[in-house]
Amino acid sequence: MASLKNTELPPGVLAHGFHKLTHGRFEITVLSDGYITLPPDILMPDGSAEERRKLLGRLGGNGEGAPLQTNIPLIRTEADIILVDVGAGMNFQPTDGRLIDNLIAIGLDPNSVTKVVLTHAHPDHSGGITNADGSPVFPNAHYYISEMEWSFWTDPDFETKMQDGLHEFARGAQRDLGAVKDRLTMVRAGDEIVSGMAVIATRGHTPGHISLELVGNGGLLIAGDIIPSNIVSFENPRWHFGFDTEPEIALANRASLLDRAANDRLRMLGYHWTYPGVGYVEPRGTAYKFVEG
Repeated sequence: MASLKNTELPPGVLAHGFHKLTHGRFEITVLSDGYITLPPDILMPDGSAEERRKLLGRLGGNGEGAPLQTNIPLIRTEADIILVDVGAGMNFQPTDGRLIDNLIAIGLDPNSVTKVVLTHAHPDHSGGITNADGSPVFPNAHYYISEMEWSFWTDPDFETKMQDGLHEFARGAQRDLGAVKDRLTMVRAGDEIVSGMAVIATRGHTPGHISLELVGNGGLLIAGDIIPSNIVSFENPRWHFGFDTEPEIALANRASLLDRAANDRLRMLGYHWTYPGVGYVEPRGTAYKFVEG
């Protein structure tokens, strides 16, 4: 995590600027919300003790867990400033919630954000929707989330329908989505957020998880959490991830997206991948390798 720390700036703020790229008509800056730390039974529940030990070390962690960086694309078009997810705010772990610091660091007023696309409503993706007083952090933004994701998390009977471990996530999602329900559009696969930015259904991590595909330069897939790690998930694509609500569906859609990206030579951007999380997928036998680019 050294690249995300500086003694003169809050954790998660880069002193020398953020990764920027141009993709077709889109100008993208990969901001940071800091990082989260996950234990090995969440990151790699199918791994042996030795496999866990080696992978945790490569991720910069220890036996207790490893840090996963949080990469938030800020996308500029001719008419819009778009965020894909908004980080955790103060609603998950103390090492995340740095998005607003970083927007200010690049000179962008949160009032300037016009659109927010939520890949899903887990707290490290939607917890930054509101200020402490419940008001929207991005008061001029319009929000987009999949219809299925909305229905799943806002079900009034969630306590009887969901496993206990999801109850706190559901309460947080209802808090976050309820704060912007009057400025929220529900989308389905194939819908466009703006011209050239289309929704892809990538169900499994959550029932309504979506990714985005941007046209131009061969294509760019913004993956969200369907592929949690550019190390663990690439090298062990048949391993489960502990936070997947529908584990087998997630595995199938993860494999499908990796296959497509490798076969079509699509650039990808991952939310919890090593910063900046931008690169390509190369096949390695029955697994894959992440190549920055």
